[in-house]
Amino acid sequence: MTDNTAPLPDAWLAEAGAKLDAARLGARVDMLGRVEEVGDGIALVSGLPDVRLDELLQFASGQFGFAQVLERAHIGCVLFDDAQSIQAGEAVRGTGDVVRVPAGPQLLGRVLDPLGRPLDGKGPVKGECLMPIERPAPRIVDRELVTQPVQTGILVVDTLFALGRGQRELIIGDRASGKTAIAIDTIISQRDSDMICIYVAVGQKSSAVRREIEAIQDRGAPERSIVLVAPAASAPGLQWIAPFAGMTMGEYFRDQGRHVLVVIDDLTKHAASHREIALLTRQPPGREAYPGDVFHVHARLLERAAKLNAAMGGGSLTALPIAETDAGNLSAYIPTNLISITDGQIVLSSKLFHEGHKPAVDAGVSVSRVGGKTQAPALRETAETLRLDYAQFLELEMFSRFGGVPEARVGEQLRRGARIRAILRQPQHAPLRLAEEVALVLAVQAGLLDGVEISLVEPFRSGLRAVLERETPQVVRSLQREGVLGAGGRDALLAVLRAYAQTLAGGA
Repeated sequence: MTDNTAPLPDAWLAEAGAKLDAARLGARVDMLGRVEEVGDGIALVSGLPDVRLDELLQFASGQFGFAQVLERAHIGCVLFDDAQSIQAGEAVRGTGDVVRVPAGPQLLGRVLDPLGRPLDGKGPVKGECLMPIERPAPRIVDRELVTQPVQTGILVVDTLFALGRGQRELIIGDRASGKTAIAIDTIISQRDSDMICIYVAVGQKSSAVRREIEAIQDRGAPERSIVLVAPAASAPGLQWIAPFAGMTMGEYFRDQGRHVLVVIDDLTKHAASHREIALLTRQPPGREAYPGDVFHVHARLLERAAKLNAAMGGGSLTALPIAETDAGNLSAYIPTNLISITDGQIVLSSKLFHEGHKPAVDAGVSVSRVGGKTQAPALRETAETLRLDYAQFLELEMFSRFGGVPEARVGEQLRRGARIRAILRQPQHAPLRLAEEVALVLAVQAGLLDGVEISLVEPFRSGLRAVLERETPQVVRSLQREGVLGAGGRDALLAVLRAYAQTLAGGA
């Protein structure tokens, strides 16, 4: 009988010896708890006295959840997935860790759930690292002033309520008033910038989310975008962690000196999931049945948006949270919370929306507390008096409805204001470049559109890009690159715009 055994390779023996040397030998104590009740995405667990708040818990069936409520008799554990596989009496153990999500460039171009699991059928995602969803906001000394613009491509926003990198700007309005459209157009507009975009859908219909994903993939820069989806049908725990997961994924790039835009759609539904979890875990309700800590939840989330100083890499994270109102009631609990946390709000009006004025931004209530400090110099110069002129027009238009023939000066203001309102109308998924925004504002402020019929303003805008590229390509390149319009560039642009307006009016 022959011996077929061969000696083990030395490399294998060395590796096995190293593993044995590194192994920790000794007694280990595992604390095991027990499921008392389970249902509606919540499990009440007993027997884990050492569990800490927000600690990740693992069930014997393989499910995971996190400890949301710590009481003497039981622990309120929020589940991430369907609770049907968990049974009362099942063993539970603490992991000693918090909820973490993958982060890194491997996530770009993907559609994921808040735990980083793929939803796009493109295979598993393995990030550069795992990062906790709860991270402290940057310290004040680590922050820099917000001075760099976020070009949304939406004229009414860029001219009247400019946004900056590192800002938190709330988009708020009634249902179906165009809130998500503004956010998606802002993401699409970043196809010409260096910003990474993260869209977080919380509690939305799957059909609506599918439309937004298609818009980003067809018109934006999907290779620099991440979409996180926690639809209305998902567990409350998954919806609750979604905004925090999106901020964590964005902070990975921010900490590397890059610029990130995070859209959270929307925090009203996130607050509803927080209320649902609180009531199911038997916490006392507060104002409008929301627990009082919902303010702290949203504050610690949005405070993570910031512009870092050069010593910290100079990156930025800009947050555009969305909130829904009922009948325009901005004084409700969640809207007032978010307005006090953010750096301004873009308020959308259902009345303007149904009148066909889209985007339906209410210029009288909306505000950006950063504003002109972040505008490109050329746009700030040309749009300096635009908001005042538009506000005066709205007042004059209201008074002119009472009858009477306005004097010549008032009639001129009314004609100019009507053109301002016309250029502020903009179709969806058609963001403008900086050069086109400057040209439009310059044309209306210089009175070049006063002789053009209102019905021709839309054709004027739609053909503007081709005219500028053909007639003044150097001015366009200078504006896009430096954001500055010198005296020579202004004169050249005015000449082209005047000829274009006269041609359009003559052709009509």
